[in-house]
Amino acid sequence: MEKENQLSPAVSKQANKRLTNYRKAEKFKDFLCVAPSLLFLFVLTYYPVFNSFYISLTDWNLLKSTKHFKGFDNYKWLFAGTGWDTFKDSIRVTFEYTFLEVLIAIVIGILLAALFNNMSKSFSIMRSIVFMPHYIAMSTGAVIFTWILNTDFGILNIFLEKLGFAKIEWLNSSKNALFAIVMLTGWKAVGYTMMIFLSGIRGIPVDYYEAASLDGAGLFKQFTSITLPLLSPTTLFIFVTTFIDSMKVFQSVEVMTNGGPLNATKVIVYWIYELGFVDYKTGRASAVVVLFFLFLLLFTALTMRVTNKNVHYEG
Repeated sequence: MEKENQLSPAVSKQANKRLTNYRKAEKFKDFLCVAPSLLFLFVLTYYPVFNSFYISLTDWNLLKSTKHFKGFDNYKWLFAGTGWDTFKDSIRVTFEYTFLEVLIAIVIGILLAALFNNMSKSFSIMRSIVFMPHYIAMSTGAVIFTWILNTDFGILNIFLEKLGFAKIEWLNSSKNALFAIVMLTGWKAVGYTMMIFLSGIRGIPVDYYEAASLDGAGLFKQFTSITLPLLSPTTLFIFVTTFIDSMKVFQSVEVMTNGGPLNATKVIVYWIYELGFVDYKTGRASAVVVLFFLFLLLFTALTMRVTNKNVHYEG
């Protein structure tokens, strides 16, 4: 009986061949599904990276159609003299800006999320008001804040004068200009981070808070012992995304200060813009791009390695 149910070697070989062909066809279909994404990823991400490295080895500028290979001359300029000094200053300004931006986005975002989570649904209009600046274009917001922060007729200085304070040089002072830009970008970012944190808080089981209440824990103790630890994955996500966005800041600087005064707001991306599109030294600009890319890649990897140890995933 068993022999009658067994397939002959020829039939078995043919069945295996059909199964193999079927699996190959399925894999090819899977590849076709992701092929458009891979194509866009290569064209829009990997090709610009490799092309930037190639341009950094030439003396090409935007006014010439030809490129002359110069080896590592652009990197020698970058690692010596004024090139290295400007790079260090731009990195310092970029990190000062990033630190303030990340701090404002996380601290104010999580506090607003905790506040609105405990409010009734009738306060949803307040959440909308806080979130609304996220939809305003950065260039538009920069123009608005340039008017608000104007020393002579800006509405903020007029308000401060009404309260008895002296006028503040927001955009014309090397001490205040960077903070003035952070005020704009922080105003736009807080609504987005608040909504992400609010979603994270709503995902925490209510049982934890009920058990803590039975043990006599107040709202502050519940916030520090339950909410903050269980929001650590959300906090890590916001930290990484805000950090990367902050490193790419450009529009607000270009509209509000043009990198000044006295290079106080010359972040690294704005310096790259100046080298490539103002001084037409595209080879040097590409060398800065490559070095900044490697620096950012290393810093992000180290940050992820350190912060992952302090992230608590439920269960």
